[in-house]
Amino acid sequence: MTPPYILRPMKVSDIEQVNEIERQSFTMPWSALTYVYEIRQNHHAHMGVLELPNQPPPQTGYRPFERLQVLFRPLTKSAPINHTLVAYGGMWFRDGEAHVSTIASHPDYRGRQLGELMLQGLVFKGLALEADRLVLEVRVSNTVAQRLYRKYGFEITNRIANYYRDNHEDAYIMTVSPIDTAYRARLQENLDTLRGRLAFSDSFTGLEINTFNPDAES
Repeated sequence: MTPPYILRPMKVSDIEQVNEIERQSFTMPWSALTYVYEIRQNHHAHMGVLELPNQPPPQTGYRPFERLQVLFRPLTKSAPINHTLVAYGGMWFRDGEAHVSTIASHPDYRGRQLGELMLQGLVFKGLALEADRLVLEVRVSNTVAQRLYRKYGFEITNRIANYYRDNHEDAYIMTVSPIDTAYRARLQENLDTLRGRLAFSDSFTGLEINTFNPDAES
């Protein structure tokens, strides 16, 4: 049986759906070319998606990746898409630091803890890479995201003025350190709660953070 959600590495063929989520989530979305670079060339990057199988993506008419089809045809040629991406995220890992580079969930699927599941996947990916600290940036005004990050142990450690170019808003730097036994126990508690509500398989983190439980509610 196919699990309701699949947490897996991002592929080039995912970029069109990822860009659509970005377009609806951020005022300065990454370009399709940036994602090709992150997936194919940046060896420090670890990009993941949360997939809802057997659910074709909605047709929005917005196809930013279409103009790259000729240039990247060998990378993008694939079978017809029969799944919807409900969330995505990425991190850069270097010198013991796992830095969350981007994360978002599809507007139509918010309020179902799917963004939290994606964040949890990134955190566990950091653990699998043996990170000794986790880092991310967040807008000062984004209190909803800050509450979620605090749930996973992130605390404000710095403030950068005029970080966001669209409106010159400040950013908080939020950090988890150290990743010790107490923190891992906190993660396990969060995981146990979340996987009691969401059934998913994991081929992204390398830790097998959950297996499909047909009795779990989606």
